[in-house]
Amino acid sequence: MASDHAGFELKRVLAEFLRAQGNEVVDLGPEVLNSGDDYPDYMMPLAQRVVGEGGSFGIAIGGSGEGEAMAANRIQGARAAEYYGGALEVVKISREHNNANILSLGARFVDETQAKEAAALFIATPFSGEERHVRRIAKLDQ
Repeated sequence: MASDHAGFELKRVLAEFLRAQGNEVVDLGPEVLNSGDDYPDYMMPLAQRVVGEGGSFGIAIGGSGEGEAMAANRIQGARAAEYYGGALEVVKISREHNNANILSLGARFVDETQAKEAAALFIATPFSGEERHVRRIAKLDQ
């Protein structure tokens, strides 16, 4: 997990929730709240770690989740999907169809309950492995 200042408090809550669910959680920062931090400093290392480990997931949390996803997606092999409220189906499809490995949350748009539901669904949903989805993801990595 990683956040910027806008996602700092939600990151703490979500990390505690995920640990209680039996997940291993690594907090990649920030360790202290700094209103002047820059999200790429945390999101790009998060994406590098997720891609490097293979099979692990990342959760990026910022104000909107937009810039966080953009930063993560600069790393080849990272597939960050955004969720900032609304239907949880988008989280499920991001895993089933796109094999997303990073969930980017907008702390200004989701409450703690929505964030917990989205993270739990993201982790629990497997990639479908359907040929059409494998083919499309391979094109992203070319």
